[in-house]
Amino acid sequence: MTQTIALQINNQFAGPLKKGYPLISKDAVDARKLPAEEGALLRLLDIHKKFIGTGYYGLQNKGIGWVLSTDPEEEIDTVFFAKKFKKAIQNREAFFNNPNTTAFRAFNGEGDGIGGLTIDFFDGYYMVSWYSEGIYSFKEAVYAALSETVNYKAIYEKKRFDSKGQYIEQDDFVMGTPAEFPLIVKENGMNYAVNLNDGAMTGIFLDQREVRLAIRERYAKGANMLNTFSYTGAFSVAAALGGATKTTSVDVAKRSLSKTIEQFSVNAIDYEAQDIKVMDVFQYFKYAQRHNLKFDLVVLDPPSFARTKQMTFSTAKDYPKLLMDTIAITEKNGVIVASTNNASFGMKKFKGFIDQAFKETNTRYKIVEEFGLPKDFRVSREFPEFNYLKVVFIQKLN
Repeated sequence: MTQTIALQINNQFAGPLKKGYPLISKDAVDARKLPAEEGALLRLLDIHKKFIGTGYYGLQNKGIGWVLSTDPEEEIDTVFFAKKFKKAIQNREAFFNNPNTTAFRAFNGEGDGIGGLTIDFFDGYYMVSWYSEGIYSFKEAVYAALSETVNYKAIYEKKRFDSKGQYIEQDDFVMGTPAEFPLIVKENGMNYAVNLNDGAMTGIFLDQREVRLAIRERYAKGANMLNTFSYTGAFSVAAALGGATKTTSVDVAKRSLSKTIEQFSVNAIDYEAQDIKVMDVFQYFKYAQRHNLKFDLVVLDPPSFARTKQMTFSTAKDYPKLLMDTIAITEKNGVIVASTNNASFGMKKFKGFIDQAFKETNTRYKIVEEFGLPKDFRVSREFPEFNYLKVVFIQKLN
């Protein structure tokens, strides 16, 4: 039986929660009143003891838990989870019926009503990601609800939370018939190889689907393209299929070489005609400047935080410098695709970084397109801060 405790919300935080804000901030409650174990249900009350909502206690970097229901009579059980899943699947009917795209987000955490839980669809296979011990304590009800809601070939899971001081990013087969990997999925007609049972990542970031399509359709033709922090080369594949004369993919991870070759190969692209470098991106910028290399199209999608032997990088403080390095190796009228998934700042601040970099290099620019999360990554219009993805296509004018 899941423990339920009454918890009074500090007055300044009660208003947003009553209006539908789903995150329970650590400052919203008296920490001494929190339960000993994650997974407890929280009956949230205002200072007048009036009911606000039912949430769960689960620690993650965003807060101490999430509101699940504003109905005081609603039970948090298999029926509850099944109702949320069914609504999410209905909202994505167009995705499920699109044969040209067979990989997308089927359930997006707080955007679909359950913060801390996401579910991705890969051509009949589902991957459930858990972001706290608190939500993971409901796994039996979640899997029972998912089993009765969708037809699946198999279900996999990834636990992405801190357990006893050790950060865990692992995956595991849960139920069904195991897939043979790599699994080939389609995205707007392009092929991508994914692996749901091999470490923290799958091989493709699904939230960049619209950006890859834009690159293929509107920016790649005839371009000499540089893809930095390239991971498995997904942007490079889109550019090559869009008619780029050449792509260069740069990532410091050794396995990026074989993974990028794999992505080119499943699209029948001659990977030997492309350039794939296992190299620190920051060192590559210096290399490119020394050799006077210039590119028509540059994708800049760094991790929010990275540490190398030489330096520590954070998008929140170092993105302007990274952009300045990029501007130096971009051709006149070339396009920089500047991207970040750092949720700690919004699009306005990100555009400030862009403006700072161009001003400091005395370079004129024009923003030609911008993107946030695609429709399958549902977020509430009332709370745009949960739309973490910021992508800006910038044309260098001189």
